[in-house]
Amino acid sequence: MKYPVFFLSLVLCACSKVETQPLEQWQHVANVSYAAALSSDGSYAVVSSVQDGIAFWDLQQNALLYQWRHQDDVENLVFNLALSEDNSHVLTADQHTFSLWRTSDGQNVGYWQTDQFGIRDVAVSNNGAHLLLGKSDNTVQHITLSSGRRLDFLGHTERINSVAMSPNGRYALTGSNDYSAYLWDTQTAQILYSFTHPSRVTKVALDPQGRYAFTADSQQLAQIWDIQTGARVSQLQMLARQQVFSAVRFSTDGKYLLTGAPTRNLVLWEVTTGKELQRWRVSPRVGSRPASAVVHAVAFLDAERIISESSSGLAEVWKINYE
Repeated sequence: MKYPVFFLSLVLCACSKVETQPLEQWQHVANVSYAAALSSDGSYAVVSSVQDGIAFWDLQQNALLYQWRHQDDVENLVFNLALSEDNSHVLTADQHTFSLWRTSDGQNVGYWQTDQFGIRDVAVSNNGAHLLLGKSDNTVQHITLSSGRRLDFLGHTERINSVAMSPNGRYALTGSNDYSAYLWDTQTAQILYSFTHPSRVTKVALDPQGRYAFTADSQQLAQIWDIQTGARVSQLQMLARQQVFSAVRFSTDGKYLLTGAPTRNLVLWEVTTGKELQRWRVSPRVGSRPASAVVHAVAFLDAERIISESSSGLAEVWKINYE
């Protein structure tokens, strides 16, 4: 029995090195947030909550720039947020309505209503030119605002869980309960690559530089793909038997992947190997029992710092140690 016990002790030691003290911390929501998004450079955040509606923050100054609502005098139920790669627009969505906001002056660009099928996830391209909506009726809708063109992607057979779009709006990555993720052309709806999983695909993400795609399922399989060839680059080496991701971001140089989870976990991975490099735990919601928080969004500030937004209503900055 000494060998299994020794092995277990090694695993526990490896898992115990978790950072819980942030370098900096800012309160963005008094109680709990529904959703949040961060810009790629970590300079802006958008946060949705009941009390404050949709709040757009300048993180360099920690200043609240705008507060938005879909409707006045109605409880804010915006659960999906997306910030364009160029930081110019924010897309917000509740179950049946979605709205586009301009960040330069805070003005609303448009407000729309969908059919009876609920919105599950959203993405927006640079300049707010293209919108992407993943819906509960198995469809993904791509909208080009300048022409009013709406393309319905019908490749999935079950509910959509996660969507991502290239900064120019040309390519979409979508994940579904049908155990598949598809990378497809938004001009033709042609599937370029299919990424299969043994269980429902719960999270997808695209590298804005056009190098990688990320797909993860509801069990233990999370994979990084080369989107130029469709070949698998790596599989995340997860120790946990079951791990679900709520936030994903590739580093600008393409070497690292940052993930957040509903279990307070924030993890840095090496892209080429899938090896875990460092782990943090965001601060829990005040009064939560057991202590809990969902990591809504993550971003790289520079080579030595990352930032997270969580359901605890906090933005937190963390130090990277690469050794």
